[in-house]
Amino acid sequence: MKVERVSTEGLVINQLPDGSRVIVDEKNEQVFALNTTAGAAWDACSNPTTLAGVTENMQRSFDPQVDEDLAEEAILRLQEKNLVKTSGLSSRATRREFVAAVGSIALPLVAALSIGEQRAYALFAGSKGGPSPTPVPLPKPPLPPPPPPPAPKPPPPPPPAPKPKP
Repeated sequence: MKVERVSTEGLVINQLPDGSRVIVDEKNEQVFALNTTAGAAWDACSNPTTLAGVTENMQRSFDPQVDEDLAEEAILRLQEKNLVKTSGLSSRATRREFVAAVGSIALPLVAALSIGEQRAYALFAGSKGGPSPTPVPLPKPPLPPPPPPPAPKPPPPPPPAPKPKP
């Protein structure tokens, strides 16, 4: 199987610290979220390659346990979202056989939302991208303590004593 990315023109690709990717296709108004497995497959397709080449690249950059079945599953997930194109025959095992064979490596996941849907989810979640649809009132700061009572006034001085008359 031969694999290559579709044109990346118009795509904004963000790699997150955990190895996952967020790809924004502004032209088609789509946002794609790739988990680390799908992100490793995406990276492996930076140049036209084969399934064996994707597998080897994923083994080096992601996990030595990656086999051709996992790499192929990742490629097919990317292909479903029109992020890569393939040619040639697939050696696909049944999904059940594939899941049983994968074991501890995360299955590739590619989720897609329209930009409008992504904005709606962000608003619903109350992200910094916009206001929350149900504003939560902020607690009022506590009032300062009242000032201490004034100190008592000293008593007035006694009137001056009268002067004796001569």
